[in-house]
Amino acid sequence: MPENLLPNPTANPATLLPEEPEVTAALAADAPVSSVVLSHPSSSLAWALLADEAWERGATLESYAYARVGYHRGLDALRKAGWRGAGPVPWSHEPNRGVLRALFALRRAASAIEEPGEPERLTEFLDASDPEALRALAAGE
Repeated sequence: MPENLLPNPTANPATLLPEEPEVTAALAADAPVSSVVLSHPSSSLAWALLADEAWERGATLESYAYARVGYHRGLDALRKAGWRGAGPVPWSHEPNRGVLRALFALRRAASAIEEPGEPERLTEFLDASDPEALRALAAGE
């Protein structure tokens, strides 16, 4: 049977978040991540990086809390960009990496505190967003 070449109106298009040039510039200038969060509290990337810093210090609950905020800020940004709760969020699009990093950080911390079901849900979310994201984040990219 021939392949249907018509676009699927029910398919979810990829969500591409806008760039955050102020956040990127501040991080490139080696500004403390906490000051970047204070200046740009809607940035899921900044919250994810703060979660990573806390994780590296062994502050699991702090990491969890920062990642949870980054996750919610990321959901807000995704919805604002047209995401409807499903569909690709490509890792290859650099501005998407903040929300994907926040998801990964939350997954890691939720696993550490043994939050029932949350690590599995976040793994599914990451995999549905872009399987490459989980592979890249697990590899420390």
